[in-house]
Amino acid sequence: MPLVDMPLEQLLTYEGRNPRPANFEAYWEQALQEMRNTDARVELVRSEFQVPFAECFHLYFTGTGGARIHAKLVKPKHVAGRHPAVVQFHGYAHHSDDWADKLIYASLGFTIATLDCRGQGGLSEDVGGVKGTTHKGHLIRGLDDAPERLLFRQIYLDAAQLAGIVMDMPEVDTARVGAIGGSQGGGLALACAALEPRINRAAPSVPFLCDYKRVWEMDLARDAYEELRTFFRHRDPQHLREDEIFERLGYIDVQHLADRISGKVMMGVGLLDTVCPPSTQFAAYNRIRCEKKLEIYPDFIHERLPGFEDKTIQFLLEM
Repeated sequence: MPLVDMPLEQLLTYEGRNPRPANFEAYWEQALQEMRNTDARVELVRSEFQVPFAECFHLYFTGTGGARIHAKLVKPKHVAGRHPAVVQFHGYAHHSDDWADKLIYASLGFTIATLDCRGQGGLSEDVGGVKGTTHKGHLIRGLDDAPERLLFRQIYLDAAQLAGIVMDMPEVDTARVGAIGGSQGGGLALACAALEPRINRAAPSVPFLCDYKRVWEMDLARDAYEELRTFFRHRDPQHLREDEIFERLGYIDVQHLADRISGKVMMGVGLLDTVCPPSTQFAAYNRIRCEKKLEIYPDFIHERLPGFEDKTIQFLLEM
């Protein structure tokens, strides 16, 4: 088997390098309370794009910090009774993409909502206002401010809040809601399932946002993680604060949220991934305590995993 990381037997037991802040649980309980206290002011705007078997809407809500967040929402027509739903998350710096890729779920009787991450390529608002550098990426935004100002804290909360909004829709069966996504979307699917424990199933592939210290030690702080090196070059060129920085990143390290997940998980991993190294993905997977399974692709890098989307549909249909 080709190898760019650890042997598979080591990956299956590896539980991460990045430190977990001592007040991690209190940090996220406070964050969730802030989310619950936010008046979402949900608004649905009918899209110009429509199809015969579904209704398409722009969904807007107010997230933490007052930002107006956007998602694409597609509801199936002519489905008797309450039906399942899925929340979908996109890759880093991208957006919710075309309506077309949501239609498969609507055709199967799912409501689907796809988040635009704040400050990235879609229609969500980024209210900004943090101290320190924001150069070259969102992972480092807020690192020189209070931990509550980390941008990915807000994005994780947006993901959980969107799931809750979908669950509150009268036509949706709250007990049958899943979360999906690849790369950043995979990390967000896991974060969403951790912060919204009613998520029934999560199907992430090649998840980003895991075990930052391991990425650094593998000298893979490029591509999606390039901003780690950018941060040190500009803000801590002699690495005098390295331990502090990685501990602060621990607040938004998905591996530390993973043990909060209560629904079933199916995760796809490419063992030749040098963008989000396999060990970082296993760091999160190995901390999941609920029912879970892996789909391993030995010869694949950070890319679409053939057959995984089909497996995801079957996995969600089991709800």
